Amino acid sequence: MTSDQSQTARPDGLRLRARLRYLYHGAQPAAVKFRLMVILVDLIIIGFFLAAPILKEAGWVFYVADYFIAAILGLDLAARAYAYSDVRDWLKKPIVWVDLFVLATLLFPAWLANFGFLRLLRFWSLLNSDLFWRTIGRRFDDTRVEEITRALAALITFVFVVTGFVYAYFRGKAEHINGYLDALYFTVATLTTTGFGDITLPGNWGRVISIVVMLVGITLFIRLAQTLIRPHKVKFPCPTCGLQKHDPDAVHCKACGQILCIPDDGD
Repeated sequence: MTSDQSQTARPDGLRLRARLRYLYHGAQPAAVKFRLMVILVDLIIIGFFLAAPILKEAGWVFYVADYFIAAILGLDLAARAYAYSDVRDWLKKPIVWVDLFVLATLLFPAWLANFGFLRLLRFWSLLNSDLFWRTIGRRFDDTRVEEITRALAALITFVFVVTGFVYAYFRGKAEHINGYLDALYFTVATLTTTGFGDITLPGNWGRVISIVVMLVGITLFIRLAQTLIRPHKVKFPCPTCGLQKHDPDAVHCKACGQILCIPDDGD
């Protein structure tokens, strides 16, 4: 009886895994539409995270929405893990741990309330995920758009994570930081090294945070500028040395001299 049940249950499990792999990794139109829906839901959730400091005033309604989003993210992560060929390898990805931490802040809002601002890391993990680039990025045959998008995502995520941190820990403690817009204003003014001085963080820790924001902000700006100015490249692995990026009209690999046959836009 038990063996019969296991024999009938195993194919169902295999069919479910095959279906999830088709949806999360397939190139067919139905799978692409499914992933587009997942990305759209992700963007709506990120919008909720962005508005969370204001929505918290709604009381229990906010926490109901919090747990509802936790259920959605939990199901999505479980489905991605089950669809992956090796769960241990899947867990080695930093993006996965970012998403798991975001899920933890949703499941335990009372204990992890001070880390709620880190939920916006979901925006960074989304734009750096394989799912996003298999769905949206598949329209591009070069790496320029991808590099610009990743650099812009890092900059935007940093701005709003710092804003959330300043709002959570310095609201009412620092002069003139009474709302989320004040925290955003301070972050942008510090990050761009404008330094108007009308809003500052108190104490030595406030100065340290300001220095870190300026240094990281400059680094992210430089990275974005480099991706915008850098010459156009296409991703075409060299069959000999493995060099990934080449000029669109390259005939030989710059690293080893191997003859290349890079397809043009008309192919």
